Amino acid sequence: MNTTTTKNVCGDKWYLNLDKPEEALKVLGFIAIFVIRTLLHHAMKPLGQPYLTTDFSVRLNLFLFFTFDNIPKPMLTCYVPQIGLILGNLPKFREAFSGPYSTTLNNIIEFGMICHMFVMGLEMNPSVLLRPPTKDAFMAYTSMLATFAIAFATTPFLHYTKTAPLVFSLALSLMASSTGSPILTRVISNLKIRKSDLGKLASAAGVHTDMISTLFYCFGFIFFPTERPLPRPLHRFFRALLMFCLFLAQVTFTSIVSPIFLNWVNNENPEGKPLKGSHLVMSLAFVVLICSFPTWPPESMYNPILSAFTAGLFLPNQGRMSKWIINKINYLLSTVFYPIFFFWVGFIIHMRNFDIGDKMAWARFFSLLGTVIAGKVVGTVLCGVLLGYHVRETASLGLLLTTKGHFHVYLAALAIRTNRVKNTTGAMMIFVIVLTVVYSPFVVMDIIKRARKRVPVHIMALQWLDPTTELRVLMGLHGPHNIGSTLNLMEICHGGREPGSIFYPTDMVELTDEIAATLKKDGRSGQNNDDSVTVTDRTVTEMRESITAAVNGYGELRSGQGVTVRRMLALSTFMTMAHDICGLADELMVSIIILPFHKRRSPDGTLDSGHAGFRHVNRKILKNAPCSIGILVDRSFGQTEEAWRPGASMDIAIIFIGGRDDREALAFAAQVARHPAVKLSVIRFLEDKSSQNAQKRSSILNRASVVEQEEEMKLDDECFAEFYERYIAGGGRVSYMEKHLTNSSETFTALKSLDGEYGLVIVGRGGGRASSGLTTGLNDWQQCPELGPIGDVLSGSDFSHNTSMLIIQQQRTRGQLEGLHDDFTIL
Repeated sequence: MNTTTTKNVCGDKWYLNLDKPEEALKVLGFIAIFVIRTLLHHAMKPLGQPYLTTDFSVRLNLFLFFTFDNIPKPMLTCYVPQIGLILGNLPKFREAFSGPYSTTLNNIIEFGMICHMFVMGLEMNPSVLLRPPTKDAFMAYTSMLATFAIAFATTPFLHYTKTAPLVFSLALSLMASSTGSPILTRVISNLKIRKSDLGKLASAAGVHTDMISTLFYCFGFIFFPTERPLPRPLHRFFRALLMFCLFLAQVTFTSIVSPIFLNWVNNENPEGKPLKGSHLVMSLAFVVLICSFPTWPPESMYNPILSAFTAGLFLPNQGRMSKWIINKINYLLSTVFYPIFFFWVGFIIHMRNFDIGDKMAWARFFSLLGTVIAGKVVGTVLCGVLLGYHVRETASLGLLLTTKGHFHVYLAALAIRTNRVKNTTGAMMIFVIVLTVVYSPFVVMDIIKRARKRVPVHIMALQWLDPTTELRVLMGLHGPHNIGSTLNLMEICHGGREPGSIFYPTDMVELTDEIAATLKKDGRSGQNNDDSVTVTDRTVTEMRESITAAVNGYGELRSGQGVTVRRMLALSTFMTMAHDICGLADELMVSIIILPFHKRRSPDGTLDSGHAGFRHVNRKILKNAPCSIGILVDRSFGQTEEAWRPGASMDIAIIFIGGRDDREALAFAAQVARHPAVKLSVIRFLEDKSSQNAQKRSSILNRASVVEQEEEMKLDDECFAEFYERYIAGGGRVSYMEKHLTNSSETFTALKSLDGEYGLVIVGRGGGRASSGLTTGLNDWQQCPELGPIGDVLSGSDFSHNTSMLIIQQQRTRGQLEGLHDDFTIL
């Protein structure tokens, strides 16, 4: 095998010969770091754990196996931190990375921490320090002060170190009172509470705490340097004065010059055009200059990591170049540096020297953990009481603010490396830091759980509609050709409902340049429409007048029977129309939006090619609607007899297979079944579990899928049993039949047998369907996925030209928080 030659930082040549086991271990070690890290991260995603926890997590049996030879193997059953501890403490790996490799690894870590602290400072805004304190600032200050006071009062009694105990107590107390804002922000964002009041407060308070504590570290390092202490007080004073002057010079130069320079670079490189190479090089050189010049004088000994933080803090964080730097460095850190960083931490903590029986080390561990938690919780609760917040929520906020980050891990590892603390004590400090990250996602989950109970959530779906409240339906219309089907749907939806029904016929009009030129401001008030402008385009006004005359006539006819009609207009481009309709539905608190299919019936009975713009609108509404959605494929429903006329009769069928969409379709059928003109047929497709195909499918499902299917089937049975008992068992106009099927081919045949028997067929779109075996093959030739597999088959040219379809989708989970709004309020 070929060999590769390179030089280390010391200038000595070494040869990486992969034929030698110890050399191959270096390569295998880094490969193992990335592979195990990725696998663990995906395994721990359901728990909401960030990458920092993933990098620290692995089974205790491996940990003990490689570090404690005298521990009985039956004890290897729990979990403990550190993938880095595992790989960094394997004897072969420690030997492979000793000597010059150790120096190289230390230099890589220092460079990575410089990048980490620079980006952390760049993403902060120091101008908040000059403004009047806000609520998040008060939370940050009180939690910091409470934690610092408790930590500084207890630390000296635990004898962490014998070297400069006062300075170490100050540093440890400051670390206990700080917060790892990048980790906290990532946890809050991953668990979708970033827009809530508590999420915003926690993020802002965490950033504020992190910025203040790191600035204190900068000042502390100036006046209490950790390296090469000078013997004479006067020399120490002049060195501190030199570093302070360099600090002020860096802050002043960065604050004044960098906005001018970066604004020039941003103006020369507008968005949408490639960055010029010369400007990119100059910008990087400028960043290196402001980060490093305080460390140039050999007498200063200013820390380059803290210098990078100060430079990033006072650089402008807006503009193309700053965003480019943030994105590129964050990508480098997350993909390359952080795995190596935790390997280095494991390398620093030599676990063979870990004294598991050191009672004083355990006392320091529990004392530090208790101090961090008690200080933050007490501080936030006291401040929360003054601000009028709930005690339990402010206590949760305090727990979130205990979260630490990579910089705190680095400080603890550095204390071990410089022999400030014993190996066991330093390891315990790192375990405390990791533990604050581990429990943070569970605190967020508990906040979401309490918010669901406390925050009133209006589930906008027919299945959950309160029988004592009125039914609200938004009806979309493309033009006068939708009038007949709209009026019939309004009639059968109402069905004599006691609390009454409110219908919002909404004209869906594309805003073109020609129409926009005819718009006039509407200063009128007290009208039944919500238009802020008046459309004077002749085509649009004539279309609206014809629709208004028809729906208002129906409303007047049914006004004494609880029917209310209110006209609406969605005048938008096709790109924004879906957003406007969803916003209107949310504002009106409707239970369902019913939209026309984008294809119209041709004179020969077939459907035309359709309107691409309306299809785009329908798809976006299906994805983002705050309520349930129905899409009406109108073949002859608008041309049949009017449902409100005496003696009218309509044959309507509902096909029920299972899943949340079919349950919503069944709820819609329950509304329809009340109408005296409707003859409803309920057709349930049941999968034959005894068939070989069904057994084969069940054998390849994992346990999670089986449990999920069983839950869905249980909900289906409960929902259908309630419907059956109310509308079928007691007799009446609702008929019922079952069809036992084994595969999608039989499903197609069963659908074909219903051809032409009904004027309207109601089906669910197919979401959450447990009996997927009945529809699996139907997905292969779908032409309109927005109709679902059953709706797509029924709308095909092979089926009757006189049967219309209504495809229904139940409201999807809002904000990925199971019905809870992203911006919920709980404080």
